[in-house]
Amino acid sequence: MKSLSPHVASRRAWLQRAAAAAAALTLAPSCATSATTRPARYLIGCYTRPWDQLDYRVALDGIAEAGFQYVGLMTARGRPSLVVHVDSTPEEVAAVAAAVKARGLKVISIYGGDFRAEQSVAAGVAGLKRLVDYCVTCGCPHLLLGGTGDAKVFPAYYQAVREVCPYAEQKQVTLTIKPHGGLNATGPECRKIIESVGHRRFRLWYDPGNIFYYSDGKLDPVEDAGTVNGLVAGMSVKDFLPPKEVMLTPGTGRVNFPEVMRRLQRGGFTAGPLVIECLARGNGQDARFIVAEAKKARAFVEGLAAGVPPRS
Repeated sequence: MKSLSPHVASRRAWLQRAAAAAAALTLAPSCATSATTRPARYLIGCYTRPWDQLDYRVALDGIAEAGFQYVGLMTARGRPSLVVHVDSTPEEVAAVAAAVKARGLKVISIYGGDFRAEQSVAAGVAGLKRLVDYCVTCGCPHLLLGGTGDAKVFPAYYQAVREVCPYAEQKQVTLTIKPHGGLNATGPECRKIIESVGHRRFRLWYDPGNIFYYSDGKLDPVEDAGTVNGLVAGMSVKDFLPPKEVMLTPGTGRVNFPEVMRRLQRGGFTAGPLVIECLARGNGQDARFIVAEAKKARAFVEGLAAGVPPRS
């Protein structure tokens, strides 16, 4: 029999330890599901993006089947491709919320795309408030923003964010921005933006895969993670392989997740959402394949949250 490569052997051993750690957490007397104990530090979920060639309800089915409690609403099949967006109607969003609830899931993050700040500050404020309201409809505490790479739109975009932050606070929704290329591709760039807005309801949603992706693999998120102390509210769990691949199951690429987590924890991110954004998905049409990858990813992230590092 052909021997396993060190990378594959390490990956297999890591998954076994992660599964054991997750089982231990489930069986322990201090389990987070007990009403008499403190909640889990990290809330582990999965975005709909891996199922984006399928209907969002198929994604919800898959996320529930894979054992998650939390879902992030992002992309799915349709025009536009976002499950919730600024042009969604209240009735459509209510239907999404009902579909989530019917599967025993909770929405932890919504990516709603652009909100019309390119038209004007006023249009941006109105659009962003609508997305905040849709978070309320879905019972979602975090609205994820992608930022803008257009220098001409940049002032209006963040002025709209600044003006909506008090409204978001009233609704108990936190606005978050992620490293997403353009003018917010790195931790320092995101820090500058967040500090310029200057409101506690505008925080960072870290994305280690994007740090690699938008730097063409040159900037390691292990190094970048040290620049975002005190800012992180949640993380998109995303891996990377050169030259430009992020549709990977976490733990199979270049991101050193245990070290990224250690850096983020030292900077204050000791609790919050860890939401898997990407998975290996085959041809994108095989829901069973994607569910199998989602189960692997859940075990990986549960082990990560439990502090079980993979051995080199």
